[in-house]
Amino acid sequence: MKARARKVRGAEGEEALCCCEYVNRRGQRSHVAACCCDCEDLDDACDRFLKREPQKPESFSQVAAVLSDRFRVPWPWGGARRVDLSIVPPLVLLPVLLRVAALHFLMGAVVLTVLPGLVLWYYYVTHRQKGRTLFFLSLALFSLGYMYYLFVAEVFPRGDVSPVQLAAVTAGVILTLAALFRTKREPGLVRPKRDAVHSTVTYYRPLADSEPLLNGGQQEVMTVTSRAGATEQMGVELQETSRRNWCPVCRLARPPRAGHCRICGVCVLRLDHHCVWINGCVGQANHRSFLLTLVLFLLTSLYGIGLVLQSVCPGQYLLTALLYCPGVYNQYSTALCFTCAWYCSIVTGGLLHLLLVQVINISCNVTEREARAALRDKSARRALWGLVVDTGVYSRGFRSNWAEFLTMGDKGMLPHQAPTDLV
Repeated sequence: MKARARKVRGAEGEEALCCCEYVNRRGQRSHVAACCCDCEDLDDACDRFLKREPQKPESFSQVAAVLSDRFRVPWPWGGARRVDLSIVPPLVLLPVLLRVAALHFLMGAVVLTVLPGLVLWYYYVTHRQKGRTLFFLSLALFSLGYMYYLFVAEVFPRGDVSPVQLAAVTAGVILTLAALFRTKREPGLVRPKRDAVHSTVTYYRPLADSEPLLNGGQQEVMTVTSRAGATEQMGVELQETSRRNWCPVCRLARPPRAGHCRICGVCVLRLDHHCVWINGCVGQANHRSFLLTLVLFLLTSLYGIGLVLQSVCPGQYLLTALLYCPGVYNQYSTALCFTCAWYCSIVTGGLLHLLLVQVINISCNVTEREARAALRDKSARRALWGLVVDTGVYSRGFRSNWAEFLTMGDKGMLPHQAPTDLV
């Protein structure tokens, strides 16, 4: 079926979009049924392939853009909504791979070895391209929901789990989702004070290559600010800042310990790192809730794994049940629960390492971004095979460091340095 896209009418005679219509990336009105219609970019790529001609460098990105633009779902308000294609693979591959792994222990060993490798490879690709993706957030949410579904549908009916234990697991899942929702809020962005500033012009003075002693090798920034009042006044702010404190992308002076995230494209107060599992930055405003999310998830996961192993491997010690559980593959339901317990153990091990690194960094009052920069510059002390990285800059002792971490979310944005007005 080939549909003709109609151009959107003007603002006066524009018709409201129905639940199955949308405006595509070319500004044309289209329908969700047109997702299988002809694609000029795909036709051009296939034609070049059949003619053995080299593909254009942007062919793949253009086809991917068309597919992501046409993949929409009907929505009652405002027309069809776009769905990010990166959330689809976890919804399809995870149940299929886990059920295939439950067929035989050799298949389970292969799947549980390949699956983490694919996730790490995709993380390396996306991290290298500095692009945002919902793949990891979708994988985390769907893994949590699918594991809870199997726990209710497969483990609880066996009779080995009491209703109180089921309620405890349910409460843990709900609290984890609530903490994750709070973590997804603003991490604490650095915003310029624009209440009294109407226009800002920034001039840059190039570094003194021929005169290295001039200006100490730093960049000189001069900002001319105009304010509206009863009488027009011109204020000239002359400030010398280093390149590290000045963000050329956001065009603002960052407070101490703030950093610019190249993936999100914003400056964050006390930036720790960009977490792919929440698809956002971890900064001053959401660092505490991020740590709470890790703790709640690990407690819920460990408790659930213990209940599953207690049910499918009766009479076995919990510490050795993952390695030795005779007869677990005699029944498909028990094999599926055992495979999911292994999958949860792998995820729990990775997040336990992340929690350990976070606790150590907080105890030393250092962020992950500062630790990486210090290791790169070889200006930090390392211990315990690189887990402990102490820069010795902000640390004030174990108790003071934790007290500052637990109260830093209550602090607002750090005040900017008062400019020097020359009238």
